[in-house]
Amino acid sequence: MVIANELWTQARVAAAPPPPAASATPAGSRSFRGDIEGMRAVAVLLVLLGHAGVPHLPAGFVGVDVFFVISGFLITGLLLEELDKGGRLSLTNFYARRAKRLLPAAATVLVATLVLTYFFLPRGRWSTTAWDVIASACYAMNWRMAGQSVDYVAANNAPSIAQHFWSLAVEEQFYLVWPLLLLTLGWFARRRRRGGRGLYLFGLALIAVPSFAWALYVSPTDPSAYYVTTTRMWELALGGAVAVTAIWLNRSPRLVAVPLAWAGLIAVGASAALIGSTAGFPGYAALGPTLGTAAVIAFGPAAGRAGPALLLGRQPLRYVGGISYSLYLWHWPVLIAARAQFGELGVGAALAVVAVSTIPAALTYHLVENPVRRSPTLTHQPSVALRVGAVCTGAAALAGLAFQLAIPSTDGPTPASSVIMGQVPGASTQAAPPSAPGAVALGASPRTSRAGVPVDRVDSIIPNPAAAARDTPLLQPTKSCHVSLESSTPEVCVYGKEDAPTRIALVGDSHGDHWVPAMRRAAETNGWRLATYTKGGCPFLTAEILQNDRPYTSCTEWNRKVREGLLGGNRPDLLIVTNAEYPVRGEPGRSAMAREMRKTWSDMVAEKIPVVVLRDTPLHLNDIAECVSKNPKRLTTCANPRDEALGRGGGPAQEEAADGLDGVRLVDLNDWICPADRCAPVIGGVLVWRDAHHLTATYSATLAGPLGTVLKPVIAAL
Repeated sequence: MVIANELWTQARVAAAPPPPAASATPAGSRSFRGDIEGMRAVAVLLVLLGHAGVPHLPAGFVGVDVFFVISGFLITGLLLEELDKGGRLSLTNFYARRAKRLLPAAATVLVATLVLTYFFLPRGRWSTTAWDVIASACYAMNWRMAGQSVDYVAANNAPSIAQHFWSLAVEEQFYLVWPLLLLTLGWFARRRRRGGRGLYLFGLALIAVPSFAWALYVSPTDPSAYYVTTTRMWELALGGAVAVTAIWLNRSPRLVAVPLAWAGLIAVGASAALIGSTAGFPGYAALGPTLGTAAVIAFGPAAGRAGPALLLGRQPLRYVGGISYSLYLWHWPVLIAARAQFGELGVGAALAVVAVSTIPAALTYHLVENPVRRSPTLTHQPSVALRVGAVCTGAAALAGLAFQLAIPSTDGPTPASSVIMGQVPGASTQAAPPSAPGAVALGASPRTSRAGVPVDRVDSIIPNPAAAARDTPLLQPTKSCHVSLESSTPEVCVYGKEDAPTRIALVGDSHGDHWVPAMRRAAETNGWRLATYTKGGCPFLTAEILQNDRPYTSCTEWNRKVREGLLGGNRPDLLIVTNAEYPVRGEPGRSAMAREMRKTWSDMVAEKIPVVVLRDTPLHLNDIAECVSKNPKRLTTCANPRDEALGRGGGPAQEEAADGLDGVRLVDLNDWICPADRCAPVIGGVLVWRDAHHLTATYSATLAGPLGTVLKPVIAAL
C-alpha cells in the first residue's frame, strides 16, 4: 500500500479528468486513472470497516491484498516508463522518491503512536509497543508479527498499536529486490537488441511462481504465512505483470473488457463478504481479491466509462483514495487507543472512532505528505531526499528506543493509592506479602470468606500488574518445559522426589501450565514425583483441533508422543489433565470437544491409568492485569460475574465429558479462585490473573494447599 500511494501520486496529474470512454492508457503513462484512485479508496475502506467490526464483512483484511496488486502495477509501470524512455533506471532517484513521499508521514504517525501509548495504553504494553515502533520504523514489522503468531503467549496478547505496519514492510522488502531484477533484465534486453517485455514477465514469474507455491504449502497450517514477505510477493508480482502487459490489455475489445472489469470489482467485494478468516491466506483464498483487482486495472482503460470507472472515478472516492496512505497509518492507532480507554467498542462507536481518524489523516496528507513530496529541493536533489528519509527513519526508531529506556521499572512501586510491587522473574524488589497470601487468606471455607469479596483498594499487590504477563511458571532453570506452538517434541520437567512411591503426570495446554506452581509445591510437600507435559494451545486429546482456523498438526503429533511416553517408560500412577476449550477439526462445538475428551480419558483408564480432571478456571473477556493496572483505586471495576466467567472456557465441556465416567474424577478448585459472586482480581494481596484467563504463578503457588487436600484421598485409593 505504501509504494502504491507514493508512485501513484507521483504519476497522476492532480486536476485531470478520468480518461475518456475508449482511451488506452499505457502503463507508466502520466495520465490520471480515476478508477485506480477509487480502488485505493475501496481497499482502505475495506480495511477500516473490517477493523471496526462491521457485520457481514468478515474479510475486510482483503483490502491489503488489493493494495499489493495496485502497488505492483503502479511501481512496475513507472519503472518500465523510465526504462523505455532512456534505457536506464536510476535507483537513486527511485528510492529518493519513495523516501520523501513515504517516510515523513510514517515517522509522524509512529511518534504520535508513542504519545497515544503513553496517555492511553496500560503500562504493561509500553515495552512491547516501543519495540513494535522500532521494528515498524525499520520496515521489519511483518517478521516480528510472524514470530509472534507462532508464540502462544504473544499471539494471545492484545493487538499491537503498530501491527498494521506489517503490510508496509512487505512492500518495502519486495521493492528492494524487484527494481534490481528489472534493471538486470533491461540490461539483457539491450544486449539482445530486443524488446524486454518477455524478459520482464519471465522475471516476475521467477518471483511469483515460487512465492505462490510456498503460500499454498504453508498457509493451511502456519499462521505466520499471513505476514511473511515470501508468501506475499506473488501478489505484488501479479500487479507488475498487468503493468508489463498493459500495452496489449489496453486494446481489449470493449465487449470483453467491460464484463471482466466489473467481474473483478464484484470479486473483491464478494471476497470481503464471504471469506470467513485469514486461514488459507495468502494461498487460494487470496485469488479472489487479487485477480479481481488485476481485472479492474487491466481492463479499466478499454472499458472506459462503461466499466467500474463509472463508480470508482467519482470525486468522494478519489479523495479517500488520495489520503488512503495517511488514513491507513492513522486509523489503527486511534482505534486501539480508544479501545484501551473505553473498553471493547460496539460497531457504531468503532465506526465513529475510525471517522475521527480521518482528521489527523487529512492533516498529515496536506501538511506533511504534500509539502515534502512537492519540495523543489528534494525533487531536484535526490541525495537530499534520501538524507531526509534517513532522518525520518532514524528519528522514529530512536523515539521508540528512548521510550523503551524511559519506561519506569515495574520492579518498584507504581504511583497509586496503594503500594503495588512486582514479583516476577528477575525482580529486585518485592512487596512484603500479607501474612496469609493469596488463596491461603480464604481459609477452609472460601465461599463464605470476606477475603474473597471484591474491594476497591488493597494495601499491596504482588506481582506488579504492569509486569504480570511475566509472572509465569519458572519451570526448570536449564530449559523451558512448555512447548511452543510450532514444536511437536514433548519437554518434560520433573519435580519432587525422583524415587517417590507415587508418580503423577500433569498434561495439558497453557491452562495446565499455570497449575505447575501449585502442583509442584503440593508434590514437594507430600513426597510425590511430578512430571509435567504442557504445550501452548494444545489439550490432551486424540482428535485433531484447529488453531487460528488451521489444523494444529504439531499438537496432534505432540499428543501422540506424549501418549506413547505415558504408556511406556514414563507411566504414571495418576494422570492429571486440564485445558481450555478448542474447536475439533471437522466438528467445532462444545459437544464435540466433550466427546473427544471423554474418549481420550477412557483410553487412559483402559490402560489402568486413573485420571483427575482439574476443572478449567474462569475465562474473562478483559485482561484483568491491565484492568488492575489502570484502576488501582477501583479494583471492583475489574470484578466480573462468577457464573459468566465459569460458563466460558473448557469447564462446561469437562463437566459433560467426566459425567459418569469410571476411573475419572473431576476436581473443581474454582472456589479458591473466584469465591464470591463476582471474581475478585486480587485475593490476599496477590493478583489472581496475569491476563484474561491465565493464573499468575504467584497465585497458583498459593493453591497448593487446597490442591493437595483434594488429591490425597485420590492417591490413597490407588
